[in-house]
Amino acid sequence: MKRREFFRLVAGSVASLLLGEAREPEAVEVEGGDPYEITRRALRAFGVKRVASRGDVVLVKPNMGWDRRPEQAADTNPLVVRAVVETAYEAGAKRVMVFDNPCNPAKRTYYRSGIAREARKAGAEIVFLRENHLVKKRIGGEFLKEWEVYRQALEVDRIIDVPIVKHHSLAGATIAMKNLMGLIGGRRGYLHRRIHTAVVDLAAFFKPSLYVVDAYRILKAHGPVGGNLSDVALMKRVLVTGDPVGADAWGAEFLGLRNPPWVKIAGERGLGKAKLKILKA
Repeated sequence: MKRREFFRLVAGSVASLLLGEAREPEAVEVEGGDPYEITRRALRAFGVKRVASRGDVVLVKPNMGWDRRPEQAADTNPLVVRAVVETAYEAGAKRVMVFDNPCNPAKRTYYRSGIAREARKAGAEIVFLRENHLVKKRIGGEFLKEWEVYRQALEVDRIIDVPIVKHHSLAGATIAMKNLMGLIGGRRGYLHRRIHTAVVDLAAFFKPSLYVVDAYRILKAHGPVGGNLSDVALMKRVLVTGDPVGADAWGAEFLGLRNPPWVKIAGERGLGKAKLKILKA
């Protein structure tokens, strides 16, 4: 091989690696602007083809647990949810569902949070869960061996976890992994005995393909219910990643938590890493 050909080959290989890394970052963070626009920007920078595949049935799982208005930051911002649903359809999804198992009455919570309205605008199917939708499944976790799971969460091709960053009086915070508690039924209070291990068990079982973390408004205190606007901070940020450990580590820092217990447990189990290479888009 001639010297010139050798260097051309090396340069081409390096360029391919760099382009590949640019096309598929570990995480993308966008700051500033309205929640819809920054979420769309983050998803485009992360890669629309990584959101869904053609023909997919997708569950977009927001934190939709409380009968609160968007400005109270107890539920995922509805415009973030709308942006995720739209992008999933653009990526080729056949059907997108949005649902949760809220702590407050479902109909009131779905609509007062604004999520049902915005998700429907984007073409999502809003599902109200019922007790007869539950099926007992083997979780195979360290703490959760088996549990009642909503079958709709098992019948999709992929789950997109769309949590809000907020304080939680027992766990310290509720972000991506804890948001998956909305996919199970039963006596969820029992999980609080070993909450940090339980949420990691759920993350390992459900394996969401994508995490879109809403830090547009965060709830700094008196979570998870909130209600007082003085507990809310306007951060105007969104993170997109495929890594649950990195997603929760990023969100926890807004609440002053570094290496919280469930992040440490999930990292030790190999579910991801706390230090992500974040592209600021």
